[in-house]
Amino acid sequence: MADEQKGFRLSRRLVLGATVVGGAMLWGGTTMARLARGPSGPKNAGRIADIDGIALPLKPIASPPAFDPSLPWSAKGGDINDASGLSRTPVYGVVEVSEEDHVARALAFARANGLKVSLAAIRHSMGGHAFDDNALVLDLKKFNKVSVDAAARTMTLQPGARWHDIQNLLHPRFAVKAMQSTDIFSVGGSLSVNAHGMDHQAGSVAGSIRSMRVMLADGSVTTCSATENSELFRHVVGGYGLFGVVVEATLDIVDNAVYRTSREIIKSDDFPKFFAEVLEPNKDIGLFYGHLSTAPGNFLEDMIVYRYDKVADQPPPDQPAIGEPGSVGLKRVIINLAKWGSLFQELKWFTEKTLEPKFESCTVARAAAMAQGEACLVTRNNPMHDSVPYLFNDLTDETDILHEYFIPRAAYVEFISEARDILRNQSLPVLNASVRIVHKEDVALTYAPEPAYSLVLYINQPTDADGNAKMRALTRALIDVTIKHGGRFFLPYQLHYTARELLASYPELPAFLAAKRHYDPTELFSSTFYRGIKALSGVA
Repeated sequence: MADEQKGFRLSRRLVLGATVVGGAMLWGGTTMARLARGPSGPKNAGRIADIDGIALPLKPIASPPAFDPSLPWSAKGGDINDASGLSRTPVYGVVEVSEEDHVARALAFARANGLKVSLAAIRHSMGGHAFDDNALVLDLKKFNKVSVDAAARTMTLQPGARWHDIQNLLHPRFAVKAMQSTDIFSVGGSLSVNAHGMDHQAGSVAGSIRSMRVMLADGSVTTCSATENSELFRHVVGGYGLFGVVVEATLDIVDNAVYRTSREIIKSDDFPKFFAEVLEPNKDIGLFYGHLSTAPGNFLEDMIVYRYDKVADQPPPDQPAIGEPGSVGLKRVIINLAKWGSLFQELKWFTEKTLEPKFESCTVARAAAMAQGEACLVTRNNPMHDSVPYLFNDLTDETDILHEYFIPRAAYVEFISEARDILRNQSLPVLNASVRIVHKEDVALTYAPEPAYSLVLYINQPTDADGNAKMRALTRALIDVTIKHGGRFFLPYQLHYTARELLASYPELPAFLAAKRHYDPTELFSSTFYRGIKALSGVA
């Protein structure tokens, strides 16, 4: 009898143990599957409803006008959001633009009915830059034709064209001169923020623009460039869609050069010396990317420097199509696990510095490019053709927010030290940090009145009120230390700054707003962002 009871107890322990192990395996498998899953739809987690205590939502239109049946509406009423998922805003309607006449007729309808107009495409700005309460929104994604003039080395395109598609069109003969370091954005969006990226010699997209045709608020179309109607040009580029609709732009293109890839790990504090002694004087380094550690053991202290040295002007004639990112599920799991604390942040850094090189995709046959031996060779289009699908997930109760801070080059080391202390002493997970090279930018609302370095951060937050409050506090702390060192913060992101911070970073803002009223006296073009910066500037 005792033996039977002992056997029963042993069996019960085995069952309990098996249940625990099985449950853990089931939980682990389910969790990994959830972390690896791509988005099932856009995030729509509500709205950050104020800027520095000033309420942003507007009352609905009391008697909205009837919809013009001749316009191609994709939505009548409803709401719209951006990549943050935290800018849900009710709109009058959305016109799906595919030709220039749609723009002209939509503006005429808005003028006749007292509506505001907002311009939208991919909507990766994160503070209501592409829409406004009760606005007529022009969705430009299908306004996307591109033509290439090989002899002039230019491309002429409509604003809805995506860099991803443009690269596929240019490859293998040509490449984009200037764009962001990822290709998910529209050209119109890039022009509106004066984007910059991996080519530290080309600088921002402004420097690649030959000319633009811009439809103004009254429906007229004006051609502008750095030398023709230059004041309008300086306000449209980096003007956040507030001065008119770019209906066509002609941009420089460049050779799809072949690069030898290499990487090394340096100390972040040594980066200014590395730039001065290695990057700046060597004109054959065509692309550069500086990736900072976000692991607690060396947070913002170590940097992986990725460099691309030119070895040939053109790839071989049989160059294959540009490949898409691989191992998306695994990369998504790694970055999502990094939100769970220091152990997983260390795992992410180990993967980046140790495992990542083993999976590098070398796309040019070595024998065909100046006999480079065992070097890894890629074309210019390859590293610039990253749609970062692994950054997008199906975790609906959180979101990932971009920040960017521009620092005069002489202040880099002191700034990074203070930013490191701020970021270490707060609880939101820093998922990615990188350094860019920025030139002096001659546009009206410039983020770089002098040559600068920029710190780009990608930070996770819960989408609840507490997450928003923590992100607001962190943003303001980072802006304050940026201002302390004579720098500026980038405006395409969340509206968490104060009036003091905005005007200290952008003392040109009053003149910018005066020019806005000159070119658009009725303020036809509007956005939540525009109303916010106008309110903070004290302009009625």
